[in-house]
Amino acid sequence: MKAAVIHAPYDLRIEEREVPAVGPHEIKVRIRAGGICGSDLHYYLRGGFGTVRLQEPFIPGHEVAGEVMEVGAAVTRIRAGDHVAINPSRPCGHCHFCLSGLPTHCPDMYYHGSAMRMPHAQGLFREVLVCGEAQAVLLPPALALETAAFAEPLAVCLHAVHRAGSLLGKRVLVSGSGPIGALVILVARRAGAREIVATDIVDAPLVVARHIGADAAFNVASEPRALDRFKTDKGYFDAVFEASGSGAALASALEVTRPGGVIAQLGLGGGEMTVPMNLLVTKEIRLQGTFRFDQEFVWAVDYLAAGTIDVSPLLTEVVPLAEAVRAFDLAADRNRAMKVVLAI
Repeated sequence: MKAAVIHAPYDLRIEEREVPAVGPHEIKVRIRAGGICGSDLHYYLRGGFGTVRLQEPFIPGHEVAGEVMEVGAAVTRIRAGDHVAINPSRPCGHCHFCLSGLPTHCPDMYYHGSAMRMPHAQGLFREVLVCGEAQAVLLPPALALETAAFAEPLAVCLHAVHRAGSLLGKRVLVSGSGPIGALVILVARRAGAREIVATDIVDAPLVVARHIGADAAFNVASEPRALDRFKTDKGYFDAVFEASGSGAALASALEVTRPGGVIAQLGLGGGEMTVPMNLLVTKEIRLQGTFRFDQEFVWAVDYLAAGTIDVSPLLTEVVPLAEAVRAFDLAADRNRAMKVVLAI
């Protein structure tokens, strides 16, 4: 099979890889569509992020959907010909965290497309994947596979909203309006938020944010005082979703969050962030970390299949695997792209 392989920053090649045999509880999937994520771009542009660095040739990708080619002898739920979205998480299933209902925190988590472990957990930008039956979520035949590839990032945002608590009738700020921020806007609107404000430092994603439901959107680079109006009376927003990973954005979020509000931190950025503790403590704000997802992956597929969350305004272009370098370069240009999907 062919796969996209990153060897070093800006060194992405299409190479041949062996297809493993299918075990009794496994399925073989012909991957058809894969969304390029921010973490994929970190590996391509910088060879990693924070302390996570590429140490060997690496297949990126963890947002995919495809068609089942073959199933193992013990597989009962999936059949050849089925369309599936692939959950990239593979927790061990028997550690304390897995048995306590916290598989996201499994210390032996194998998450496709992550260089956090060595050997790296190879990703899914490949023509063929052999994986466990449990990782596959069935799709209705009518659902476009490039839409189904949004299941993983949508699950991340569903998890964030789930962790933040009810948004019914709440005022919400989304800080960072890239693909994750945009999906949070869609989820927050679906969850009953009465007002959504979005920010970014680039104009193009703010256009999308307004189109998909943000009541207001501000470029805080060109309008550095745009959020000042929300600082009065100890803050305005009930909930903030910080998706940029910027320390300055988090500090600003603390200023505009009302006492007793919640800030859900999704963005990881490039390193450590300084938290203005005086504001956090005196306003009794809950700073909530939110990482990956669990059952929300199935919820995401259900929303996409039902059409109750429409991700089509976020899809910039579908690019063939053979043009993966062009696809990654396009995805890295925030003035031109929101979400780029590889046709594999």
